[in-house]
This record gives sequence, structure tokens and C-alpha cells, in this order.
Amino acid sequence: MPMPFRFAEPSDPLSPPLILLHGSGGTETDMLPVAAAAAPGAAAFSLRGAVAWEGGYAFFRRWPDRSIDEDSIRSEAPALAAFMAEIIAGHARRSKPILVGFSNGAIMAAALVMLFPDLVRGAALLRPLSPFATPRGTRLRAMPVLVVDATNDARRLAGDGIAMASQLRRAGASVDHQSLKAGHDLTDDDLTLLRGWLANVV
Repeated sequence: MPMPFRFAEPSDPLSPPLILLHGSGGTETDMLPVAAAAAPGAAAFSLRGAVAWEGGYAFFRRWPDRSIDEDSIRSEAPALAAFMAEIIAGHARRSKPILVGFSNGAIMAAALVMLFPDLVRGAALLRPLSPFATPRGTRLRAMPVLVVDATNDARRLAGDGIAMASQLRRAGASVDHQSLKAGHDLTDDDLTLLRGWLANVV
């Protein structure tokens, strides 16, 4: 079943497309301002998660204590990966996409990188958490990944961002890990980091 999404037409047809994944309770419009601020002119596909959640949507379910339901990730990820490939091909994008995920979307983006490493060119994970307790043995072959956590994030434990970055580095990714003096919500500093990272990746 097709997932609702928004598409921002590119002014630079050769730029790698972005695939935007929102946080818990979000919709397909949430991440469009992030793309507009950090990558003006890039093709951007902003997707809606398939799981109804907290008055909006999510890309996977959590348990009542907010811990990750890994079975939900494994169940949802293949359909999401297939849909991503379909929309990229349908819009005549020849470059592999770069994932940009926030919170729930960052966790799913990390899962997609680990489960389908050949699908994407890189990933920016904003306020992430490792999707899998046990490393999967994926080889990422120097895939560029940005990990941005925050020191005052009430939804994350201290060290979650470091653990995510370390897991990706052990898999072979080229990881840029940054910590901001901020909470869970995205800030202008996040956009500045994302803009600079994208400029180097593309």
C-alpha cells in the first residue's frame, strides 16, 4: 500500500535526493522545513510513517515504557525500503538517496542503513537511538553518517548518541558525531550542522 509523502521539486536535478523521516506523532509535512533550511534546491521526499501513533504517525512501535519494539522495526522496514526505491525510481532520481531522520525517524533510518546498506548513500540521524540491541554485522564501507545528540534530551539517556555512533563505526561507516547543548527538539544548530555535513557529502 502506498505511503503518503510530500515531494519538493529540486532546482538542482543532479543533487542526491533526500528522504525525510519524521519523529513520533508526526506527519509527512514535519521535515520539509528541515530540508528547505539545510538543503535548499535538493529533491526531498518527506514520508509519513505507517504506524498510527500519538495523534499522528511513527515508523515503528514502542513498548509502553518507550523502549524500542525491534520486531516492529523488522516488520516495517522492508516495506519502507521498497517504497523508497519505488518513489526514487518513479521520479527519475538516479542517485542513491540520503536519509534524514529525526527521533523515531532517526532510529528507523539507522535500521534501514543496517538492514539495506546498498539502498542509501548516507544518513543524518538527529536524536537517534540504536535500533537493535545486538549488532547485525552489517558492513557499511565508509558510508557517511551524521549523528547529532543533545546533552539535555529528556527522551534519551546519556551516552545513547555515542553508542549509536560507535556501533556504526564498528560496521565501517564514516561517522561524524556531534553533541549540542539542547533538548530533544531540533534547533538552528542542528540545521547548521546538517547543512555543513550535506555540503561535504554531496
